[in-house]
Amino acid sequence: MVSSTPGLIGLDWGTTNLRAYLLGEGGRVLDTATAAAGVMGVAEGGFGAALRSATGEWKARWPALNSLACGMVGSRQGWVEAPYVSCPAGIEELARGLATTPGGELLIVPGAARQGERPDVMRGEETQVAGWLTLHPGRAGRARLVLPGTHSKWVEVEDGRITGFTTYMTGEVFGVLRAHSILGRIAEGPRPSEAEARGAFARGVEAVRDGGHAAPLLFSARSLVLTGGLRAELALDYLSGLLIGEELVCALAAGGRELALIGDPALCGRYVQALSLLGLEGVPVVTDAEATAAGLWHIALRAGLLRETTEPSA
Repeated sequence: MVSSTPGLIGLDWGTTNLRAYLLGEGGRVLDTATAAAGVMGVAEGGFGAALRSATGEWKARWPALNSLACGMVGSRQGWVEAPYVSCPAGIEELARGLATTPGGELLIVPGAARQGERPDVMRGEETQVAGWLTLHPGRAGRARLVLPGTHSKWVEVEDGRITGFTTYMTGEVFGVLRAHSILGRIAEGPRPSEAEARGAFARGVEAVRDGGHAAPLLFSARSLVLTGGLRAELALDYLSGLLIGEELVCALAAGGRELALIGDPALCGRYVQALSLLGLEGVPVVTDAEATAAGLWHIALRAGLLRETTEPSA
């Protein structure tokens, strides 16, 4: 039940899922809807129907609301391509770069690009960073934000704008090794306890921390099991520790700004554990949902998209 007056429908529309938020003042989430209608699962010409299925009840009740989305819905494989904006980029640049679907049913936040000899791109994370900046204005001057995921992003922010970022394919590499390599095949047995899983994960992080690199250590996820040094059901946790440990050691070598995490709480918990093993305690976490909602709201505010609504007459 909605207990406040909404001003925007926000959507995080990714490759595999669609998450919709009914947003009130300041980006407060009043209601949510989810659908297995990710970009790769929507048939050609079906994006409008997917949007209406997820948000139709809200639009029927508050027809004046605008809908603003971020994520892969703005990619070349999505509904309408929202061209990347080049760094440095903040809320102002993102608001100016909005793309609109035919008929104006949905507006889409552009991704961000770091230009240069080895360019990098993000789509969806720029909105989470924008949200984090509005949630922590006192830290917007200079910070380093870590967004774990399939493609982890390490984002440099300065004076409220994204000045640069680097992508680590940690999550995708883990997924490929688990599903399509000999390392995944050996991982079997009863589900370990949380304490056991954390211990195996820590062992992987420590192996990298203590002078190794992930590439020559990966096979140890198999050899340790075969020689009795690691239970088979813990192999994937150990492998995760190797890969996340490698990401952190590599990224932290660049040195210095205060860190914060944005993402899924469980995955961020692993990064917090790994960072602690590397000597960085108490790194704060903001959930991806909270950051996305705040980012969409403030981008919409800058673009003049927010609507005052009233409850329909009884």
